[in-house]
Amino acid sequence: MLRSVIRSVWRPVVAAAAGMCAFAGMTAPAPAAAQAQAAASGYLNLHQCVYYSSSATDHFTAVVTGSDGRFATGTNVSNTADTQVSCGSGDGNYSLVPILSGVKALNLASGRYLNLHQCVYYSSSATNHFTAVVTGSDGRFATGTNVSNTADTQASCGSGDGNYSLVPILSGVKALDLASGGYANLHQCVYYSSSATDHFTTVVTGSDGRFATGTKISSTADTQVSCGSGDGNYSLVPILSGVKALSVA
Repeated sequence: MLRSVIRSVWRPVVAAAAGMCAFAGMTAPAPAAAQAQAAASGYLNLHQCVYYSSSATDHFTAVVTGSDGRFATGTNVSNTADTQVSCGSGDGNYSLVPILSGVKALNLASGRYLNLHQCVYYSSSATNHFTAVVTGSDGRFATGTNVSNTADTQASCGSGDGNYSLVPILSGVKALDLASGGYANLHQCVYYSSSATDHFTTVVTGSDGRFATGTKISSTADTQVSCGSGDGNYSLVPILSGVKALSVA
């Protein structure tokens, strides 16, 4: 008897509450699991360091620090937007090229996706590649790397300088969903051809999957670099390759 009385009272109360929400144009709060992850905050400061050997006529690019600390980069996450690029001094043979190096402070709160644009250029006269992920002082080698609410699907790259031209098969873009995990794991893979005396770097995977990278957003901080095996002519250089796990939660 008592249970039937409670049910008869409870049903109108629930119905009235639902009617009030409908009248006020409100909806009940979503369960915690269904609510969107809070936006990331701070800046991902992406430092690009390009080195060159005049004796070898050879460039290579570092975005994270590999095992050889002489080619270090300042890539970090901070509450401060970096304005000056931070790079290692090189090894005496390979020296920093300031005009191709640079830093981009990416405001993590400005969108859901970290869109990493990789632009690889090549000079057939010099048999030499180099890679840009951010735009240095020479705007002819610009990249579209950004944070946005839109996932980019096409790489945006400068046209080059006439001598160095874009290599579409090695270039590419990766849209990293900042809501999908607490770490941006940046994998840097540096390859070398001894026959051509030529390095090149990948941070995202282009159309040629043999030079793939493991760059991703994850709930886990990666500690081992993941790279493609190369094409037989260009092989991985472990000492220059590396991974950096950046907290973007």
